[in-house]
Amino acid sequence: MNELPAEPNNKPHRRKIRAIVLGCVLVGLAAFGGIYGIGRLRSNPADAACRGAVQTAARISPLVHGQVAALAVADTPFRVPDLSFKDAHGQDRTLADWRGRTVLLNLWATWCVPCRQEMPALDTLQADLGSSKFQVVAVNIDQRDAQKPRDFLKQVGVTHLAFYSDDTAQVFETLKTAGKAFGMPTTLLVDPKGCEIGDMAGPAEWSSADGLKLVRAAIAGS
Repeated sequence: MNELPAEPNNKPHRRKIRAIVLGCVLVGLAAFGGIYGIGRLRSNPADAACRGAVQTAARISPLVHGQVAALAVADTPFRVPDLSFKDAHGQDRTLADWRGRTVLLNLWATWCVPCRQEMPALDTLQADLGSSKFQVVAVNIDQRDAQKPRDFLKQVGVTHLAFYSDDTAQVFETLKTAGKAFGMPTTLLVDPKGCEIGDMAGPAEWSSADGLKLVRAAIAGS
């Protein structure tokens, strides 16, 4: 009697298929993170150092209402990129120049109507709270006429804000890539270590009672 051939052992073959499928899934996830990585798939090497900013954000959260209701407080640690721009004399500056202070970073342009409307409030905020513990850093991103933003600030009576600019608009692109800029104006509240406390898309009345109370709490919490 002829014996039936033994059934082939498919286990090694199946294990190989599983490994290939798993590899494809991992590659797919990596690609997804590369395309949509401005969300939760991005890791931030400064996470541990920025946990204090998240705690500050939680403490000031009850104050996010009224004129500053659009502020999105940080719920995960995030180190703000060390943005580069120029001062009024054309000298290179970076956000790191204000380490040790709480910073309200604002990106604005003269072609942005809400930005223009917001500048007097930012100027008053700097006049009221500017100190060795707090600074409004407003960076203009006009790319065509370097004199136009300076003339505008004079016209509206802005005298307390120092002039900073980036005619390449790279500061905006960098924050956009990080998922922190979606339009103009863009504002970030940054703690003394350079970590995000909150961010806002659109204008706010920063010199209002709501704005002053919020910023004071952020300074005290940092």
